[in-house]
Amino acid sequence: MTEETPGFEEKPDVPSGATSDDAEPKAASEEGAAPAGDANQTAALVAQLDQVRTALGERTADLQRLQAEYQNYRRRVERDRIAVKEIAVANLLTELLPVLDDIGRAREHGEFVGGFKSVGESLETVAAKMGLQQFGKEGEPFDPTIHEALMHSYAPDVTETTCVAILQPGYRIGERTIRPARVAVAEPQPGAQAAKAESSDPAPGEAADEKDNGPEEG
Repeated sequence: MTEETPGFEEKPDVPSGATSDDAEPKAASEEGAAPAGDANQTAALVAQLDQVRTALGERTADLQRLQAEYQNYRRRVERDRIAVKEIAVANLLTELLPVLDDIGRAREHGEFVGGFKSVGESLETVAAKMGLQQFGKEGEPFDPTIHEALMHSYAPDVTETTCVAILQPGYRIGERTIRPARVAVAEPQPGAQAAKAESSDPAPGEAADEKDNGPEEG
């Protein structure tokens, strides 16, 4: 049996050339290196997250732009579709205007009777459902944007250029005129307004007489 020498304790092995005091700072430096590594990793993750957010914002902006372009395309297609439909309807109704004129003349002359009346009224109903509107009345002021003057005269009983006869009615679809109303117009008689104004003014002699015939002061 070996005998232990009292008063001596075993010490850990220390590498040659190093003391026990050198081992303690080394352990402390290893413990401080761990937080520094975590900070670097966190910074990298934050940078990566910023890149993802930037890419997401760019993709969202692209999607919104494409959606706006698609909506504009749909509105443009719908507008073009309506315009094409209106043009097609207008062309069809324009071809029917002579027939409608014949129906109107037959009605004026009392010939709108029997089967012809039934067919004519059906045609007028269909044209009205398609948006065709007739305009032009005697006595309305002349408007060169919707009237076409074929005859001209003077009349003492009008104060402005007036439609005195509707030679051929006009037709429109909505706000679009497909044929102006062909009318006879009458203008005020030249000098009639001046003569009327002069007749309404008292003569100079009459004005003087009225002044002389005024009440006398006592």
